[in-house]
Amino acid sequence: MLYRFKSKAGADVVMLAESGDAVLRLLGRSPSPQGILEAAALPGLIQALEAGVAADEAQFQQAVDAAKAAGEPPPRRQGVSLRQRAWPLRELMARSQLENVDVVWGV
Repeated sequence: MLYRFKSKAGADVVMLAESGDAVLRLLGRSPSPQGILEAAALPGLIQALEAGVAADEAQFQQAVDAAKAAGEPPPRRQGVSLRQRAWPLRELMARSQLENVDVVWGV
């Protein structure tokens, strides 16, 4: 399944199911084939997304620090980070907030 996030404020953002599900959970939403992020809620949703990305980065940094402390080689990220996956949607949400329009998917 693909998520295609749409807004009148910018280009569509496409995510594979696993990434889209993770981002929706960060936003406090249950993964679903259709949905809406209302313009009025976007400021709080952007903060939630940024907080989730920051927590993911902090968790990875803790793993790096623990490996260094143990004298082991630091772990490497597998694949694309959550920050990289979430950034295009965060930008679409920010533009949508400025133009006071909703972000939808599956419609």
